[in-house]
Amino acid sequence: MKQIWLTLLTILALAVASTQAVSWPSRPIRAIVPYTAGSGTDVTARVILNQLSRELGQSIVVENRVGAGGTIGTAAVAKADPDGYTILVQSSALTIAPAIYQNLTYDTERDLVAVAPLGISPNVLIISPSRGIKTVHELVSAAKAKSFTFASAGVGTNTHLSAARFRLQVSKPFTFPSKVARKQSPR
Repeated sequence: MKQIWLTLLTILALAVASTQAVSWPSRPIRAIVPYTAGSGTDVTARVILNQLSRELGQSIVVENRVGAGGTIGTAAVAKADPDGYTILVQSSALTIAPAIYQNLTYDTERDLVAVAPLGISPNVLIISPSRGIKTVHELVSAAKAKSFTFASAGVGTNTHLSAARFRLQVSKPFTFPSKVARKQSPR
């Protein structure tokens, strides 16, 4: 864990030193998390950035800018001044978005620079106990037999794509229940 702090601090310091003559950070840093408060990405960001704030001796304000599979918050960071005072804490959806969204207002490779990985978060398959399904095999059989509904963190997120892959493996369409997600326009 200490290695992550040292790597993150070194990279941030080098990036900012090349663009500023004054010591950094001389004012609070804004960290945008493009997911809801309490999500895995948000909790990870808050834990790590709290410690980083103590190390730097400067406030880091977390702002949740949600929507469109994380692309709204990511766009805000991509458009921000490249002065080291606006950072993004994103999931792997960052790498997926260009492949599924036609009209991104940013270019992931041109407008953003990766600084450090902050963690690994596995996906978990969960089903209501009232269904009486106890194994993946039983779930596959049930999914093939009748309509199936799944939920995820949003279009293009890891949980969405994992469920889509599962759907392809069982050759059965799923229903995605969120009205918000249906309004999003992935490719």
